[in-house]
Amino acid sequence: MNFKRIARWSAGAISVALVAAAIIYWSSGNACDQNTAPRGARMKGIVHCDYGSPEALKLEDVEKPVPAADEVLVRVRAAAVNPLDWHFMRGTPYFARVEMGLRKPKAIRLGVDFAGTVESVGSNVTEFKPGDEVFGGRTGAFAEYVSVRADRAVVLKPPNVTFEQAAAVPVAAITALQGLRDKGQLQRGQKVLINGASGGVGTFAVQIAKAFGAEVTGVCSTRNVELVRSLGADRVIDYTREDFTKSGQNVTTSSSTTSGTTRCWSADAP
Repeated sequence: MNFKRIARWSAGAISVALVAAAIIYWSSGNACDQNTAPRGARMKGIVHCDYGSPEALKLEDVEKPVPAADEVLVRVRAAAVNPLDWHFMRGTPYFARVEMGLRKPKAIRLGVDFAGTVESVGSNVTEFKPGDEVFGGRTGAFAEYVSVRADRAVVLKPPNVTFEQAAAVPVAAITALQGLRDKGQLQRGQKVLINGASGGVGTFAVQIAKAFGAEVTGVCSTRNVELVRSLGADRVIDYTREDFTKSGQNVTTSSSTTSGTTRCWSADAP
């Protein structure tokens, strides 16, 4: 009797949960559904109202951001495209939609990497001024303007670097830096093998590892061997001709920081 009661209760609870999930899923939307009247100044920006292919992207009039007290308003001069934007556009991996939006993307603006000129600053900002050339990362970078916190993800652009070059740095370089310095605890004199050394993250990883004083082995395809070597790699393995896992070297992902430890770090596509 108790078993039947528990079974009925469980079935009822599951049914309620499924109905609730269905309601949440179908009711989830974004700003594209609101049809609100324009507020304030407008600008051009790339939006995506639904997950899907690049054909779903649209260039539309969107609201121009107004910087808060701790933010700077940047006029975008260049923006870079990377796999992160592709994942946002496609809504993949699917479990990430719990955060990004179940049925439709919560954030309809795309782009992260940007470089540009400071247009105005908030009342509490002292480290930047109008006219400063900067670069950094902010959701919605595929637009004429972005507003970003002055103490996070925006820095002055070196004068010898173009806006286009600077815009290609943030996501890829920070990923490489965090992987090697923060997670890998890379130290001078250690050996590191970077799989995918000619990709967006990999090219930065090679240079950062060398700057840390490591001995770098890069893995890439034939056409990119000279590129990886030019970035400073001490040794380059062409994976189409040699299986680096059978090279006889002791490659490990150990967290040890002992000098001489060999580390294997996988970047992105070679």
